[in-house]
Amino acid sequence: MRLLTLTRLACLLVAAAFLTVAGTARAADSHPNQLHPAQGYIDQAAAAVRSRPADSVRDAQAALKLLADQPNADLEIRARLLLCDHLSERDKAGAETEVARARALLPQATRRGLEAGVLNCEGTILETAGENARARELYEQAVAVATRAHDDEMLAASLFARGYLLGLQGQYATGLADLKRAQSLYDDLQLPDHSLTAMNGIAILYNRMGDYAQARYMYDQALKAQRDAGMYREQSVTLHNLGRAHENLREWDAAQAAFQETYDISRQLNYARGEAYALRGLAAVKNAKGDPNGALQILEQAMVLQRQTPDARLEAQIQLARGVALHRLRQLTASAEALESALKVFRQADSLNELRATYGELAAVLSDMGNWREGYAQLLNAQETSERMFRNQVDQRFATLKVEFDTAAKEKENALLMRENNANQLALAEGQRARNLQRAVIVLTVILAVLLATLAWHQWRSTRRMHRLAMTDELTGVPNRRAVLSRLAPLLLQPNPPSCAMLIIDIDHFKSINDQHGHAEGDEALKSVARELREDVHEPAFIGRLGGEEFVVVIPGADFDKAYRLAERFREGVMSIDTRRWLKDRRITVSIGLTMAKATGDTSSTMLQRADAALYDAKRAGRNCVKAQLPAEESEASAPMKPAQVGFA
Repeated sequence: MRLLTLTRLACLLVAAAFLTVAGTARAADSHPNQLHPAQGYIDQAAAAVRSRPADSVRDAQAALKLLADQPNADLEIRARLLLCDHLSERDKAGAETEVARARALLPQATRRGLEAGVLNCEGTILETAGENARARELYEQAVAVATRAHDDEMLAASLFARGYLLGLQGQYATGLADLKRAQSLYDDLQLPDHSLTAMNGIAILYNRMGDYAQARYMYDQALKAQRDAGMYREQSVTLHNLGRAHENLREWDAAQAAFQETYDISRQLNYARGEAYALRGLAAVKNAKGDPNGALQILEQAMVLQRQTPDARLEAQIQLARGVALHRLRQLTASAEALESALKVFRQADSLNELRATYGELAAVLSDMGNWREGYAQLLNAQETSERMFRNQVDQRFATLKVEFDTAAKEKENALLMRENNANQLALAEGQRARNLQRAVIVLTVILAVLLATLAWHQWRSTRRMHRLAMTDELTGVPNRRAVLSRLAPLLLQPNPPSCAMLIIDIDHFKSINDQHGHAEGDEALKSVARELREDVHEPAFIGRLGGEEFVVVIPGADFDKAYRLAERFREGVMSIDTRRWLKDRRITVSIGLTMAKATGDTSSTMLQRADAALYDAKRAGRNCVKAQLPAEESEASAPMKPAQVGFA
């Protein structure tokens, strides 16, 4: 499964974008608002975002009270964006109210880059609701606004938001470029906590790219720094991400420990969203360890907490885990409903890893329900999504290598211009690096080709297996209705179709077998009749099960007399089945309806209707007999003699 973070880990980026540490001379020179009495509360609120969100809200509200008496557009925008950040995870309407008030103040603001903060918060609200396409548009605008305003704090926050979302959408190379640039800007601004958040974002992308071990290492490093700094909320986010890395590596005990610690910290902070994500992780561990009942109990708690946040992806992740647990418990209908609910959100977000897992689980559930056709369709969706994800990962790795190569080449070129005396040495080093990268590209290309060939082979095998399942009756092993009709239709569409007969064979009084002897004996009766018919039906004739106790036999090239003799042969063959082992008091008999294809213009449907009508004639005639109903132009032959039995030619 694809790595899940607390979707608004990016909520920290908003505060990171527009709040700087108070007290530096540079900040005092750039922002005279430092002297305003509300400034101290805003600085405290910014610092508390990473440790105690409730304190952050309290301080932001205290700042707004002071600003009501001493208005300052810049400071009020920053205070309202802090509240928007907090509410985006809990109260969508409240967050929208705060961002609307902040936007209304922009014409009065002196710091033009604050518009990027407003755009980031609007994007945060949309991203939390699963509307990633619209959120990305706003982040793009925020990057452009911050660039024009030469506001590095806002630019770093906007790059973080855009890079995080690009990674969620599978564009890892460009996402990594944004996140690394954001980290570099935070380092230049001497904002180590913000830089640490950017590093966490980079780890998230490594996790999504499948480099789980590297991501785990980065999370461990970030967690140590956060614990040293007392950043409790950040710890809960990083621990959850670490748990997902362990989950992807199937290190279930380590994943459980990380999710449990996330849950404990989130409860201390009264952080319902963090609790819900942690519970989803603990439920996933329960599923993996074979305890679906325990998983469902945990997910019930998660759903209660989830209702306190507008996070659509969180709800979908919970539904996916529920679907898995319900499938394990054979509650197939409920499992399918939960998985379908998750699919709606994952499709909207184009979250490939989660789509692949959901499609795969849904295919298995539908197959277990006997809905082979829809199960096959969902399996194809899972395979297509897996292939898209695999190709995207490889393509993005190549793109990342190219970005690194281009960046390194540019740096080397600048170094060459400044250090002409070392030109030859640097050129040789660059050439060697280029050759190494070329070799790496060649190796990756070969690996990609092998993996794609393997994937294609597995897909071909799966397709063939699912096709066989879709065209075969599971109980009797004979072709099903779809298989028979798909083979009959082309025969009837030929310009000069050969003579063709159809028999519908119905087991007499089958319901009484089930009622008196049980469904196991009923199934045995169906299997025995199928075996008898299979032994007597040879190419070009073919057999299938229409459903229930009805079978169909199509005999291309047979005239009416031959078809009638064969029908009698089938009827008598069924009567000869030895049923003493499992039906001591009766023999099996069948009624048979016979029809012939028209010379032209006939269809599978019309033939089935005539054969079915003939079958009802046989039932009305007392059963255990053969009756025919021919097309209108051949009705004069509908009262045949009963010739002796003959075999197939």
